[in-house]
Amino acid sequence: MTDTARELRAQMVDICRRMNSSGINQGTSGNLSLRHDGGFLITPSGRPYETMQPEDLVFMEFDGTYEGLRPSSEWRFHRDILKARPDIDVVLHCHSLYATTLACHHKSIPSFHYMTGIAGGTDIRCAGYATFGTAELSEKAVRALDGRLACLLGQHGQISLGKTLEGALWLAVEVEALSRMYVQALTLGEPPILSDEEMERVIAQMKRMSYGQAPDGDGVNDVARPKA
Repeated sequence: MTDTARELRAQMVDICRRMNSSGINQGTSGNLSLRHDGGFLITPSGRPYETMQPEDLVFMEFDGTYEGLRPSSEWRFHRDILKARPDIDVVLHCHSLYATTLACHHKSIPSFHYMTGIAGGTDIRCAGYATFGTAELSEKAVRALDGRLACLLGQHGQISLGKTLEGALWLAVEVEALSRMYVQALTLGEPPILSDEEMERVIAQMKRMSYGQAPDGDGVNDVARPKA
């Protein structure tokens, strides 16, 4: 194993443990994959994150063959999402409580709040239910993620994508925060929804912000100004 592979595996273990410590995951639920060396690394089945070691991560080829421990039962949607989405390198799945609450009602997250745009569109879709670990679930997840970086899985949980491990974790935490806000907003009734035109402006502004570097008030300068 190369030093690079060891470092990637160590980073994956760290992200997995932070999934639990951040509260977006519990026990042995959830899983994580990372594109690597013509295939992908994925968390093993049934291994608690607290005891999981870098060498426990499973290397899989895109034909479904693997080395070492048995891979996560959800390996199919990890593989199929990575195959369908060359723009991303990380797939993170968790059972965060509020996202799963919405998923249990098959509710997508509409643009009730502008931050819905972080997932790449005017909503965060909820895929229909299918038995865990099946090709049917994988197909539904890939469809729900078309043009998006996150989705809910009916009566199951959420999926967040990223170019990096940190990015996928950040998005999963944000999806959970949005889910919590939406659940709470629904207690007062259906909230007003931002128009598609406004969300197009929001998404364009987010792109100009370049991963958190805020533009000036007119949105024309994407270079962060130095702090006074």
